[in-house]
Amino acid sequence: MELELDMLQTLSVAVIVYLLGVFIRNKISLFRKYFIPAPVIGGIIFSVLSLIFTKYLNFTISLDTTLQDFFMNIFFTTVGFTVSVKILKQSGKQGLVLGIIAVILLVFQNLIGVGLTKVFNIHPQLGVAMGSTAMSGGVGSAVAFGPTFEANGALNATTIGTAAATFGLLMGSLVGGPVAKRLIDKYQLKSAYTNKEIKNDDVNKEIVTDNVKIFNSAISILIAAGIGTVVGKILNMTGVTFPYYVGCLFGGAIVRNLSDINLFEIRMKEIDMIGSVSLNLFLSLALMSLDLQALVSLALPMIVILLSQTIFMMLYASFVTFKAMGKDYEAAVMVAGHCGVGLGQTPNAIANMSAIINQNGPAPNAWFVLPVITVVLINLANPLIITFFINMFS
Repeated sequence: MELELDMLQTLSVAVIVYLLGVFIRNKISLFRKYFIPAPVIGGIIFSVLSLIFTKYLNFTISLDTTLQDFFMNIFFTTVGFTVSVKILKQSGKQGLVLGIIAVILLVFQNLIGVGLTKVFNIHPQLGVAMGSTAMSGGVGSAVAFGPTFEANGALNATTIGTAAATFGLLMGSLVGGPVAKRLIDKYQLKSAYTNKEIKNDDVNKEIVTDNVKIFNSAISILIAAGIGTVVGKILNMTGVTFPYYVGCLFGGAIVRNLSDINLFEIRMKEIDMIGSVSLNLFLSLALMSLDLQALVSLALPMIVILLSQTIFMMLYASFVTFKAMGKDYEAAVMVAGHCGVGLGQTPNAIANMSAIINQNGPAPNAWFVLPVITVVLINLANPLIITFFINMFS
């Protein structure tokens, strides 16, 4: 028996799946502690139930995922709005160095993944799926690039990438603090701002929004996405195949930087809101159709590759990030943050740094520089690097 859902029915189920994930996340502190997204929780539960229904009850659910790509492209357009040259300049030379370090890590993550696929004789693009796509890119990138990997012969890359990204979320929170603490203890590092109050008068200011501002922001996003489609066509004229959403990301970046030179005004609060809605619906739609049975045959290669990625991240942060950032207390805090974002997402980085700061004192420079630089440079560079590896190992 097969139950076919049309586009709106599928979207409605995706919303229910998301709400289920929110409910479970609120009830189980472990999911909140390691920043596991609600769509991941609900989507995996739906996929497990679908697997059980298909295998044991001969009952399948056919989904219409037409809107999945739409929400994905809108989300990555909003990500492009975070790429601000003006903000990058504020981080100075240290931000530039950190950005270079973060981008180089992306290359190493893919080299590790691809290299180990040779050992296990599996498709090399599965190594990219478990490389910077899942590690630094997170669940969103894993799901977005999954179909491209699969089209190139890397079977079940979406499921594998999603599992790898979820693993990264856990490890990003687990290893950052201990690595930074080892450095702080070894070099007896202390905060230069101990017992000084660091104030930010803007933190508690409420930014008021309304229907007009939300609508204007939606228009800005749609225009940016349209520009991005043209950028995507230009990028593909180079002979390198870029996923559709990469153009959308650049479209958002173009509109953001035109706004920064005061050609017009954009409102990042509303853009972030629309981006968040799009991301949650995109992930819910994508994760509902995961083939979890595919993970069984690749259990050993996945474990080896993901543990290798974790160990390398710890070593890279300790010996490269720490030294390049000055080998002081703020550098140690950045190490904790880099472990978080290099294996998980920005919330992991913020949580790691916050834990160190709460115990050892403020690190205002690290608190500003690392999230800004890693968000901007990883979002901008990672799709390009992933695309390079896709074309190299197609």
